Amino acid sequence: MPRFYCAQALSIGAVIDLPDHVAHHVQVLRLGIDAHITLFNGEGGEFTATVSQIEKKRVTAEIKAFSPREAELPYAVTLAQALPEASKMDEIVQKAVELGATAIQPLAAQRCVVRLTSERANKKFAHWQGIIIAAAEQSGRNRLPNLAEPANFDDWIAQHDLHKRILLSPRAEQSLSDWARHHPPQALTLLIGPEGGFTEKEETLAGMQGALTLSIGTRILRTETAGMAALAAINAVWGEM
Repeated sequence: MPRFYCAQALSIGAVIDLPDHVAHHVQVLRLGIDAHITLFNGEGGEFTATVSQIEKKRVTAEIKAFSPREAELPYAVTLAQALPEASKMDEIVQKAVELGATAIQPLAAQRCVVRLTSERANKKFAHWQGIIIAAAEQSGRNRLPNLAEPANFDDWIAQHDLHKRILLSPRAEQSLSDWARHHPPQALTLLIGPEGGFTEKEETLAGMQGALTLSIGTRILRTETAGMAALAAINAVWGEM
């Protein structure tokens, strides 16, 4: 059944106009009258609806039922990702949503090649938000991960964080999976460096702020791979249910 994010109040029995992009998608899929679709608004659970009217630029649907089903991890994981080159961040955001990340924090680290101006940051933010929505629709999540505004690494790491912060580095002596096996599931933040990794100064600064430095193996992973491997490792050790 096609799933769509619908940022509006939803309730059983309501007949609603679907957002323009959803209406367009319904028509692209050639769904007809009485076709069943799933709607969610990010507030939890999902609604089953049927298409009740299709016009050239307008599609309405009647909401028939509600399910409290969720697909969230039982612990919150924030991915703090240093900005990579080109379009790699698009893939990182998409896969992080699929793997259950609760929040995504883009970071400007010293070795980042990409430097976002205020205008460009706003465009990127909107673009990544769209990727989050599409990934949530595809992966069956009914809640959207929070996307934080890009922040400077030094400023961000100095902020107080109630979550355990884990910086992934090939120089670490203990592995993430080994640490996870000896600790109960808990909220945490994974720090992933850019293509050249975090500098020693940044790693030291993170350690001074209470971050734990761990590795994810003996091989050097690309920045777009490291975060996904870390999320998968945590899920494998702690479980998803």
